[in-house]
Amino acid sequence: MVTLETAEKALKAVYLGVVANQLNVGVNPFYTMIKQTSSDVWGKEIIKLVPYGVNGGVGAGTETGALPAAAPNNYERFKLELKNLYGTIELSDKAIRASQSSAGAFVNLLDAEMEGLLESSKFNLGRMLYGDGTGTLCKASDNGSSNNIFVVDSVKRLVEGMVLDGYDSDGDAIDALKGVRITEIDRSAKTIAVTGAGSAIADSDFITFTVQGSKGNEITGLEAVFGTGDLYGVSRSGKKYLQAITKTTVGAIDTEKMQEAIDTIDEYTGSSTDIILCAYDSRRAYLDACATRRTNVDYMNLDGGFRALSFNGIPVVADRFIDDGQMYFLNSRDFKLHQLCDWRWLEGDGGKIIRQNAGSATYTATLVKYADLICDRPMAQLKYTGITSA
Repeated sequence: MVTLETAEKALKAVYLGVVANQLNVGVNPFYTMIKQTSSDVWGKEIIKLVPYGVNGGVGAGTETGALPAAAPNNYERFKLELKNLYGTIELSDKAIRASQSSAGAFVNLLDAEMEGLLESSKFNLGRMLYGDGTGTLCKASDNGSSNNIFVVDSVKRLVEGMVLDGYDSDGDAIDALKGVRITEIDRSAKTIAVTGAGSAIADSDFITFTVQGSKGNEITGLEAVFGTGDLYGVSRSGKKYLQAITKTTVGAIDTEKMQEAIDTIDEYTGSSTDIILCAYDSRRAYLDACATRRTNVDYMNLDGGFRALSFNGIPVVADRFIDDGQMYFLNSRDFKLHQLCDWRWLEGDGGKIIRQNAGSATYTATLVKYADLICDRPMAQLKYTGITSA
């Protein structure tokens, strides 16, 4: 007979390995290429000494002259708090009891819950990868027709079912928008409908939406690398080696401009681009440029079962979370996901992973990972913005 103990064993022995593997290699091609390591993790923090420039103790001289003076490597000290990444499934007591007499029904129940958790986790990990760590999903304002409908600047990072928190222009939480859930998205009109919103929100309010409880707690993604503020606890003022390259108003994309980006990185840093990430409209613009010049379009297979366009042997990957008109030229070897451990079930007393919710006939189990992302060489990464489509 199926019991909670049976479910515990299944989640630990069967589902954990499969889910962890899928979350490590199935999020997107770039995430799959990033090395995951427990090095430089000290307690709850990542503390990493990153070299920049070259060793200066090199020179040429005469046969009997003085040897070059020592000039050791230069180092920058990066410091980050490990981010807490969670994913929770919920099983009702009624559903468990209904499937007690059928192992197949119980497996189907667990499969459905784990599949939902996996898809949600992939979505959010992929989204965080392009964020700046603040957790911002979109900017919004009330459209005046309903307390529950908001006009937003972008729907790229939103999906039905997400639970959101709203903040005003000063960064203070809006009580009426705490824990609201998206019920509908009009992607052409860029509006979202939410359930659970409280009193009316003034039209003049400038609202920032984040995933519930995630403000300032998400992975330090690519937008932090291409930002202008402090990076990994270090001020970028007067430190060009901590500043990634951004070229704006690129206009029509072509193979020359793409090669120019790769050459710029190589010329400035000696680094090699091994992946190009872009928005869907930027990929269409690249394909249009190839068609105009009658250039053959090559494809390549990537780890994780992904397939991508190829530009001179470099994969060109379109991602739903990249803003329109953008294209990243990156060296994945410069990125490391530093983690305390791989995905694990959150355990309670006696090592139990399934816990009853207080005052409810439901049980939950939570996956957890403590990690954050660091780019060792920001100046070796480049981003194009303002790419126009035909």
